[in-house]
Amino acid sequence: MEKVRVDKWLWAARMFKTRSMASDACTGGHVAINGETSKSSKNVVVGDTIEVLTPGGPRVLEVAGLADKRGPAKVAVTLYVDHTPPPPPTGRVPGDPTFDRGSRKGRKGPRPTKRDRRRFNPNKGW
Repeated sequence: MEKVRVDKWLWAARMFKTRSMASDACTGGHVAINGETSKSSKNVVVGDTIEVLTPGGPRVLEVAGLADKRGPAKVAVTLYVDHTPPPPPTGRVPGDPTFDRGSRKGRKGPRPTKRDRRRFNPNKGW
């Protein structure tokens, strides 16, 4: 096997749950092979770079193996090399206001007062 349809390969590599979902992604312009958007009938070969928008987010994949049938997940992982950049860090951003629990006398919890909200969000128009 020297080449495989891109929708079959995406389905076999477990990027999409069904082949019709992979085909719809190709039709919608969410799949690019070597920088060019492609139809589902476009063939991929080993070494191609595929940029695809999957339900789990955008992925950048290099084709390392070919398959036209869906197999076990352990086999699917061997079909590609993932070059997807890591997601941006999440969590607390430096400079965000924090309120210590019980910092206000007679109050429960870290809920800011109206005065605090005005101080931290001056562009809200209050």
